[in-house]
This record gives sequence, C-alpha cells and structure tokens, in this order.
Amino acid sequence: MIVTVDISMYPLHVNFRELVQDFIAKLESYQHLRVHPGPTSTVIIGEYASVMEAITELLAWSHSEHGQAVFVTKFILDYEAV
Repeated sequence: MIVTVDISMYPLHVNFRELVQDFIAKLESYQHLRVHPGPTSTVIIGEYASVMEAITELLAWSHSEHGQAVFVTKFILDYEAV
C-alpha cells in the first residue's frame, strides 16, 4: 500500500533552519522514497512499511543528534500526491 506523508519539523533550537535541512538531507538518502521538500513541509511518498521505517529511524536520529523537536504529520493512504 502506498502512503503519502506531509511532515513538518520544528526544532526547539535557535539554528532551526540547519537542523531542518539536515533532516531533509537524511530523508532524501532513502532511495526507495520520493521526497519533495516545500517551504513549510516535506512530502514523502512510498510503500507504507518503508515510509514508516524511515520516519521511525529519522525521529530517533533527530533526537539523538539535535535534541527535542516537534513533528507534525498528515498521512494519506493509497494516494500519490505531487
């Protein structure tokens, strides 16, 4: 099943732009996902299990590398946006 996820990251740091860019770069390293960064959020498209695995790994990575952040997501099943 395909899932489209719209995700926004709000790091609790002064240098938030750099942390968001790091998160997007790490997300783009997943070859099996389509990643479309935008001005306020990033759209991720892929097989459900792959997307969920990537998000799980990246949330843990983000917390361990940068500390606390707020993530806002929207999930749309069986829809390929963009």
